[in-house]
Amino acid sequence: MISFPKKRRSKDDVLGKMRVARDKDVKWKKGRAFGLIYHINEEIDALLQDAFLMFFSENGLNPTAFPSLRKFETEVISMSASLLGGDENVAGNMTSGGTESILCAVKTARDWARDHLPQAIEPEILLPRSGHPAFEKAAQYYGLKTVFVPVDDDLCADVDAMRAALTKNTILMVGSAPSYPHGVIDPIRELAAIAQEQGILFHTDSCVGGFMLPFVKKLGYAAPDFDFSVPGVTSISADLHKYAYAAKGASVVLYKSAELRRYQMFVSTDWSGGIYPSPTIAGTRPAGPIAAAWAILNYLGEEGYLEITEIVMDTAKKMQKGVNAIDGIKVLGEPEMSVFSIVSDDPAIEIYEVADELHERGWHLDRQHFPATLHMTVNYVHVDAADDFIADLAESVGAVRRPTLRKVASRWLIDVTDFLVRILPEKWVTWMMEKSSVLLGGGGGLPQRMAPMYGLIGTLPNRGDLKELVLDLLDGMTKEVQK
Repeated sequence: MISFPKKRRSKDDVLGKMRVARDKDVKWKKGRAFGLIYHINEEIDALLQDAFLMFFSENGLNPTAFPSLRKFETEVISMSASLLGGDENVAGNMTSGGTESILCAVKTARDWARDHLPQAIEPEILLPRSGHPAFEKAAQYYGLKTVFVPVDDDLCADVDAMRAALTKNTILMVGSAPSYPHGVIDPIRELAAIAQEQGILFHTDSCVGGFMLPFVKKLGYAAPDFDFSVPGVTSISADLHKYAYAAKGASVVLYKSAELRRYQMFVSTDWSGGIYPSPTIAGTRPAGPIAAAWAILNYLGEEGYLEITEIVMDTAKKMQKGVNAIDGIKVLGEPEMSVFSIVSDDPAIEIYEVADELHERGWHLDRQHFPATLHMTVNYVHVDAADDFIADLAESVGAVRRPTLRKVASRWLIDVTDFLVRILPEKWVTWMMEKSSVLLGGGGGLPQRMAPMYGLIGTLPNRGDLKELVLDLLDGMTKEVQK
């Protein structure tokens, strides 16, 4: 336990310790992380930092006190709406990120349904299995039911299955543009038509692609329609801090009309502190991200984003070609932009072991389930790292293919645990998984080599036990003092 500090420290001492701690982080400026950081160059960083720090102390809670922030947010919303097929009727807000945008959209749908869908006694959200967990999170927060529908063979939403899953309780349908796991765009036009036919709301989750796909299409790449130009789309979420390259955290949630957006808002009129309005989830809202988002959109404009998008798409295609040229792995599906996943098509190549090998070479990739894949989100920061990544990926696949003692032991553990999971009582499986985590991690927490653990996780039939284990892990992350 760390006690509250009793004495002051010097600025140099404090910042020095922070730099030492940061030295252990992934080297994202060298393009070593996929999906966490969106970065262009030092010049853009300087602009974002200047804009952010200019409004470092201001509070977006009260636009009457800071009309500058009202101007910035209103203009960012208007620019975003025009980019995403909207007109002068579209209304929205900036949020702290995609999760808050989705929470706002789901809250809006719930409250709208109370007025317009009285038959929905137990309201449901309907989305493909590839839909973002933020919808499940929102449903848990708001007392709704999440209905997941398996995706089609092309990894996109299955239109017929989505239609079949509709009930009188369905209040909101969701499609992704693109889905985060595999980078493919759901058939938004077909899904939104069903929602419109049923008289329910439809949300396009374009948190990843909202500020990329419009420019991808302008460059001549094929991509299906997904925005307000599609009849039936009633709301969209799009993250500014992703492919708009704004400072974190910044996202937008947009609605087809101001009347619909009103269901998002909260107002307290009987508090002793006065009338308290709040348009989004947050009360106090940091002004820095709002100002920095306005700055980057105006600084780059369509001209700048088209130039950046062309370079990023060239890089993504180069990396996909490099992946497909390596025997034993391939890009999964047919992604429309710069988000994709890597899968093994060779039984001798365990894709999680490939991730372990890449980790030892300094790369950070998310491991995904159902099917087992590695996630790739390519942006401008990866332009100079593409060749190194492909070379290290080829080496990693080669290392996994060789029957080393470590690989044999890892494969044996996965096979044995898979067998035991099928025959042992669930409580024994949970105990075994806990012990495996400790043994593989060398003293608890996440193991250094994740392949055996991920192989075991994928076979667990009781996802509730897995949830409890992950909750234990999250709990420990903020309880155990790091050495």
